[in-house]
Amino acid sequence: MPTRHDIRNVAIVAHVDHGKTTIVDAMLKQAGAFAAHQQLDDRMMDSNDLEREKGITILAKNTAVKYHPKDGGAPITINIIDTPGHADFGGEVERGLSMVDAVVLLVDASEGPLPQTRFVLRKALQQRKPVILCINKTDRPDSRIDEVVNETYDLFLDLDADEDQIEFPIVYACGRDGIASLTKPENGTVPADSENLEPFFSAILEHVPAPVYDEEAPLQAHVTNLDADNFLGRIALLRVEQGELRKGQTVAWIKRDGTISNVRITELMMTEALTRKPAEVAGPGDICAVAGIPDIMIGETLADPENPIALPLITVDQPAISMTIGTNTSPLVGRGGTGKGADAKAAVKNRKVTARQVKDRLDRELIGNVSLRVLDTERPDAWEVQGRGELALAILVEQMRREGFELTIGKPQVVTKEVDGKTHEPVERLTVDVPEEHMGAVTQLMGVRKGRMDNMSNHGSGWVRMEFVVPSRGLIGFRTEFLTNTRGTGIAHSIHEGHEPWFGALTTRNNGSLVADRAGAVTAFAMTNLQERGVLFTDPGTEVYEGMIVGENSRSDDMDVNITKEKKLTNMRSSSADSFEAIVPPRKLSLEQSLEFCRDDECVEVTPEAVRIRKVVLDQNQRGRTASRAKNG
Repeated sequence: MPTRHDIRNVAIVAHVDHGKTTIVDAMLKQAGAFAAHQQLDDRMMDSNDLEREKGITILAKNTAVKYHPKDGGAPITINIIDTPGHADFGGEVERGLSMVDAVVLLVDASEGPLPQTRFVLRKALQQRKPVILCINKTDRPDSRIDEVVNETYDLFLDLDADEDQIEFPIVYACGRDGIASLTKPENGTVPADSENLEPFFSAILEHVPAPVYDEEAPLQAHVTNLDADNFLGRIALLRVEQGELRKGQTVAWIKRDGTISNVRITELMMTEALTRKPAEVAGPGDICAVAGIPDIMIGETLADPENPIALPLITVDQPAISMTIGTNTSPLVGRGGTGKGADAKAAVKNRKVTARQVKDRLDRELIGNVSLRVLDTERPDAWEVQGRGELALAILVEQMRREGFELTIGKPQVVTKEVDGKTHEPVERLTVDVPEEHMGAVTQLMGVRKGRMDNMSNHGSGWVRMEFVVPSRGLIGFRTEFLTNTRGTGIAHSIHEGHEPWFGALTTRNNGSLVADRAGAVTAFAMTNLQERGVLFTDPGTEVYEGMIVGENSRSDDMDVNITKEKKLTNMRSSSADSFEAIVPPRKLSLEQSLEFCRDDECVEVTPEAVRIRKVVLDQNQRGRTASRAKNG
């Protein structure tokens, strides 16, 4: 069959923070994608504000470099897909793999293969993609290159890779310095026999198969991602499998439900470095972007109008975590950060607080996010949103918050399924790296959460690696407690492992809440008296309302407190008037921490200025009646 030797399509996959985006930056710079005078940022592919803040890749993105071989041959276009390393964004990984012919598996020279390495590698092996192993960060002082290579071979065997897949080439690199070599360097050193990424480029050209096609086959192009442009409208990113796609051409659009309609390609673009440039034609193996089809969706096919043949739809793993997202129902809805004054009233106009706006935004998210589901609930102003994990759903809420939405978020729950008449729940494989002295604390923590230890290894460096199989429910609220118990030194990563029979009741949070019993502004006088009762979450002057949670109780039950109490002033001088007590700084919870903190009868109020935790039922008397009824049966 004919082959296109001028193009290679490759995805870079790895665990979180093993250096994917950094090595893509170095490839772009060394391939001459930028002029010498251009000001370049670190991690250029992380274009989203949230990606830069959190230091992780959330969306799969493609770039292209023109590589000029050193033997003087014709330049070769290398299309690179930078994929997320977090399993919560697995839908992005699956989409990225459908566009390429091979993968580069990046592994940290010290940490070795971790849960997300297993996840992305399993997806690549299932799709029969050849693998190039790149051992990155060889300059780390604690690098252990030989052991990491052996661990990677073990991982391939564990995932039932066949002989062809196990015979992978190995490249050793320091992505930060832009140096790679095929010769193993000493531990803790940069490869000495190279000055650039030339060996890495050569390995890609040699081991990534060039796209093959059938000259007689009709047009087939697969939509793998969506984008938007203010002038062009919706843009579909696709890979041309067979035939040619031209600007102005009329093609058959095969939708998800099997219906076919003819549409015209108004604009065709190809990626060069980080920009899209107009093109006239895209051939087999090319990754391009087209405009002119306003309602096109991921997984659909563009084909020849004379002979339309659909490509298979992209399938992704089932969601494991769900939470309710609805409109803000608190007394402070639409009233700004303080809830007072003319500024707050003016801010109401710019807020998105209606059910229609929330539903439209969730529907828009479904267009580009194949791993998300939105289901109706009994209430007309709330929807159940299902996703891969807590982080993926928290990222969605954070994006909506920055767009001006006010929301009420329910406690995250697991998505169960029935197998042979029994309820099964999702389980995770959790890998924990901790110093030896915290081993007992972590084991105790996992015991409460019904975790089952599968494996434990000690590399002799003072650190222990433990693997647990634990119900997904047990990991909701786990991270904060884990970091507290390990003094901030522990590292934990988890990955979805399947479903097992229901594990039974879990009690993860032992402490109750301090709940405000009236509306008003927090006073320093009230905080001084209350800080003995537990840990407070609010600053003096913050406006609160009845039912809002202002702190964590030191005991297991909830306590209604008056945090707005003012000191009574008299004209009599008091002997204690000048004795000031220091207020302990309040604990500020992020959105993720607030979701972890929630109990079943609590929810999180999210606004552009603030994140507050509150009771679902705000009225103190009503909560008391419900509790006594439950107690008396």
